[in-house]
Order: sequence, then C-alpha cells, then structure tokens
Amino acid sequence: MPTDFTPLASLGGGILIGLASVLLMANFGRLMGATGILAGFLMPTSRSEWGWRASLLAGMVSAPVLVWSIIGQSVTVQVPVSTAAMIIGGLIVGVGVTFGGGCTSGHGVCGIARLSPRSVVATVVFMFAAVVTVYVTRHVIGGPA
Repeated sequence: MPTDFTPLASLGGGILIGLASVLLMANFGRLMGATGILAGFLMPTSRSEWGWRASLLAGMVSAPVLVWSIIGQSVTVQVPVSTAAMIIGGLIVGVGVTFGGGCTSGHGVCGIARLSPRSVVATVVFMFAAVVTVYVTRHVIGGPA
C-alpha cells in the first residue's frame, strides 16, 4: 500500500489544527479534543456548549470545500480498508479514548503543549499502538491491495 509524502499539505494542516486549538482555548477556555467535542455535540449539556461544538464540527466538515474553492481541486480522501474494519477500528478507538481520557488531538496537541505528563504518556501509547497497527496490517496480515 503506497503512502503519499505530502510535507507542505501536512504542515498546513498542522498549522491550522494548532491555530484552531489556540483560538478555542483563548475564546472559550476549552481544550480541543475531537472526540470530546463530538461527544458533547451528540449529548449536549447546555445550548451554549452545543453551539460552539456545532460550529467547530461544521468547520471541520466544510474545510475540504474551502480548499476546493481555493485550489480548484477536490480533496481526495482514500480509505483503503473495508467498512467492517472501519467500524471495528472506530469501536477500538472509542474504547481507547474512554480509558485514555481523550484522543490524540486533545492529548497530543493541547496536553503536550500544556506539559501534562498524562498527555505525554497517552500520546506515546497512541503512537506505539499506531505503529504496531500499521506493521501488523501491512506486513503480518498483508493489508488491502
């Protein structure tokens, strides 16, 4: 399975994630963890909480349209696994996020920036699990063609 190396697009994405995290913290005093934001959107505790979460999620979903309008090319998203694998992966991520107290965006972007030891440990565990998962899917079971 080939993987494209896109350093400029990746750098741009990282800058935008960091900027969004800083703006969310500066304006709402909240950490940007995608799974927590989605959970609060689906099960809101107040109207004001739901509003900023809906706005952030709308921005995440509409960003490819903005990119398309600027560069004139549609953003291609490739998911080279089966639907069953995505569902199983999503459930595993959900369990991991629940036990880890957050996801890679919350721990990796905001937690490490705040020098949180718990976030450093969580991010190391997430990255180790990702490396093992890629190795197993690509080299042990062969992965998708």
